[in-house]
Amino acid sequence: MSGRILIVDAVATNRIVHRARLSAGLYEPVLAADGKSGLAAVLGVPAALRPDLILLALDLPDMAGDEVLRRLRADPRGRHVLVIGLATVGDTAARAAALAAGADAVIVTPVADRLLLARVRNLLRSRADLAGTGAMGDAGFADPAAAFDLPGVLALVPAHAGDPAGPGDRSDMLDDLSRHLSDRLIPVSRNQSLADPGGQAAAADIFIVQSSDAASEATLQLLSELKSHHGTRHAAVCLVESGGRQDAAAMAFDLDADDVVGPEVSSAELALRLRCLLRRKRAADRRRARMATELRLAMIDPLTGLFNRRYAGPKLAAIAARAMETGSPYAVMVVDIDRFKRVNDLHGHATGDAVLVEVARRLTGSLREGDLLARIGGEEFMVVLPDSNRSAAETIAARLCAAIEEHPFRLPSGGLLAVTVSIGVTVALGALKSDRVVEQADLALLDAKCLGRNRVKFRLTAA
Repeated sequence: MSGRILIVDAVATNRIVHRARLSAGLYEPVLAADGKSGLAAVLGVPAALRPDLILLALDLPDMAGDEVLRRLRADPRGRHVLVIGLATVGDTAARAAALAAGADAVIVTPVADRLLLARVRNLLRSRADLAGTGAMGDAGFADPAAAFDLPGVLALVPAHAGDPAGPGDRSDMLDDLSRHLSDRLIPVSRNQSLADPGGQAAAADIFIVQSSDAASEATLQLLSELKSHHGTRHAAVCLVESGGRQDAAAMAFDLDADDVVGPEVSSAELALRLRCLLRRKRAADRRRARMATELRLAMIDPLTGLFNRRYAGPKLAAIAARAMETGSPYAVMVVDIDRFKRVNDLHGHATGDAVLVEVARRLTGSLREGDLLARIGGEEFMVVLPDSNRSAAETIAARLCAAIEEHPFRLPSGGLLAVTVSIGVTVALGALKSDRVVEQADLALLDAKCLGRNRVKFRLTAA
């Protein structure tokens, strides 16, 4: 199955029709006849059984659709479930209330199979693209939601220069929307929206594309370019077209339009839809930012700020592969703080942590740009020197030892602590696997320790 979809509708015929449509699309339909049972199907079941999306009729017998949405969004278990409101023709008040209460989309029924399935695919795809980005939030480490949102930037653009939605029409729409939105509204040309990386269009949260036909070649081309262009691919795109053709809207949704607005939508409702898109876009931005932070933390040692073993292993393998291609040598060092356990035992772990941080700082300051430094164990560091022979490695290793030994470390009590390091070095001259190179550097470090510490020992390797 592609996903579990809850159908909440008081009319049995509607539930049966929707179930048949969704089953044909390989979705797993779940049925509810009123708002109370619909809420129970989300809030009263284990997480694994909750729906991925809800088709919610807005004219339920026991409570209005917007009330169902408010209760759903007030509960953490239903806050992020996708919801498509199903409104009857002409019920603009219900559509507006549903959007204001947190619906992700509203569709006017009766709706063609193609359009309904395209909208379902569109929303589920947008959620799947961000799957797995909330690990820290799930663990309780996410930043709290902002108490308020700053105004967004909404760019109004015709599909092409000759589109019937000309400057006058754009001016009218800007005037209409400005009465309902506090966001910044800017008119831009098609070229400005795509080829102006430093301009105001680059900052747009939403592109509102005016077109006489959502399925026209110019509209679809612009939609595709906005969704693939580096500077605009994370912006939302809302197509505003005068034809109201469901096949055209379905095609646009399958090409990743975030909303398609027909002639039945008033400027007040359009403003609500745009605010909904802005909320979703900003939530997606936050999830992407959190994912980037999680990826960075996965590669960084939190105490010293250096790369960790997880990052260093693949990076070393890449350096080794390049060295094999070019025939140039590279050096690997394993650096260990001498008698570090004694530091912890005599002065405490807080002092030990401070020593680790200072050692990392001094090592970093003694290396060249392009060298790799990582913390790979408690008091153990790895240094990789690309394009380096024995002579270069000897010079750098001596510099590292001196950087640690020459200046005693100041203790929190004000006293001074002498710290030294031992270094094992291997210069790889051939196609030896990178893990074998590290193994040889470890053995060289053992030699340095056995010979009295505070020294550098080499083990040379050859193909």
